Amino acid sequence: MLTLKRIGGVEIHTKHKATCHCGAIVLELTLPDGVVNPRRCDCSYCRRRGTIVASVLLSGLRIVEGAEHLKVYRFNTRTAKHYFCSVCGIHTHHQRRSNPEQYGYNVGCLEGVNPFAIPDVPVNDGVNHPADRRHGA
Repeated sequence: MLTLKRIGGVEIHTKHKATCHCGAIVLELTLPDGVVNPRRCDCSYCRRRGTIVASVLLSGLRIVEGAEHLKVYRFNTRTAKHYFCSVCGIHTHHQRRSNPEQYGYNVGCLEGVNPFAIPDVPVNDGVNHPADRRHGA
């Protein structure tokens, strides 16, 4: 398990601010262990989006400003809820389908963090997601 308390010289605070590009969306993330298990996904949506994500419990993400600017996108099983800013289009977070009790958040939205400073980011197999497999097949 990769746990990062610092990314590219930026300390990850227990309560860390995250924003979209234009600043209309402001989130507060509770990250007592730092950024845990940053990863990419190769599903059809994430391949196009290209973000590095990590997860927090639903209670670990608070919308501070801009809830009225958040839009949601769902596809396939319609379980995951992908949130993005309706002003600038940046994906800020999503409620995960593999664990609906968690949000995945865009590490690049963390204040001061350059996600390209994270070396060797693993890629999850979203193409063959367990939720897409038919039971008994």
